[in-house]
Amino acid sequence: MPKEIIFPEKNSFVLGSYDDAPLQPDEIRGPTVATLISQGTELGWADGDAFPIRPGYAAIFRVEEIGPEVTGIRKGDLRFCMGYHRQTQQHPAIYTLPVPEGMAPERALLARLMGVSMTTLMTTRARPGDKVVICGAGPVGILAAHNFAIGGYEVSVVEPDPLRREQVQKSGIAAVHSAMPLDDPDYQGKVALVVDCSGHEAAVLDGCKIVRKMGEVVLVGVPWRQYANLSAHEVLNAVFFNFVSLRSGWEWEIPVRSRDFVWEELLEGYNNAPHDSFGGFERALKWLNAGHVNTEGLVTTVRPDDPSTVYARIRSREIAEPFIAYDWESL
Repeated sequence: MPKEIIFPEKNSFVLGSYDDAPLQPDEIRGPTVATLISQGTELGWADGDAFPIRPGYAAIFRVEEIGPEVTGIRKGDLRFCMGYHRQTQQHPAIYTLPVPEGMAPERALLARLMGVSMTTLMTTRARPGDKVVICGAGPVGILAAHNFAIGGYEVSVVEPDPLRREQVQKSGIAAVHSAMPLDDPDYQGKVALVVDCSGHEAAVLDGCKIVRKMGEVVLVGVPWRQYANLSAHEVLNAVFFNFVSLRSGWEWEIPVRSRDFVWEELLEGYNNAPHDSFGGFERALKWLNAGHVNTEGLVTTVRPDDPSTVYARIRSREIAEPFIAYDWESL
């Protein structure tokens, strides 16, 4: 039987067995090559209360079986999907994307993390050429910085950890600060958008203090726990007197797939959305394939046969690289 990673209870990580479901006419299936670990999210799930959890964020798999309604996909193709940490992937074809020819699976996985902040790029009022500050240079923050840099914004990153500052600079982002440059006249009142990828209250407050009038502070990082002893009044004061637009950066603000209005399909629902999540993933794959993000030395792979050790190493920050992928071909 194929294997998958399961969180059966709080802070417990095991490799269990499962059965593949019958293949549906619109689905494709095949062995997993690699899956991406979303470190903060998965540790947040492990610290939660709802179990069991089958974690996973993104997967690359090789197509072996194709449903009769699927067209344009061949056996042997590598496909990107939002999949569990498991030995096989099975998804409706519409919820998969082709991996560009020659791209390493571990690199292609990063398109999923780029998608987290891609929604903010699609919805912000800031325009190319504006100053954008990213708070936090973890996996999501590094790629958020590149999303906006590729989009033509003047991007800076704030990160207190020296290793992470070094990593984001190595990836190609030059302007990096150890703290929010509140007293720098080049920044104070001139930042159009702060994207918080840290989930830290103090970073959000600093963002509200530095943005220009009517500027945006978008919360992309999940506030898994309290980090600072700040009052709500401090944030409210900064938001009110600086005319700040403080909002969620929930990536699912846009639909997973756009669907046009069709009269005959009216009751099945439609959104007429100009942007969707998979459009963002597709864009990210193109940018990664074009070499816009330098990931050399920033990606590592681990075996999935001992997940307890993997997550313990992540929690203790023994793994230096920001991007970690399970290598399912190593089983």
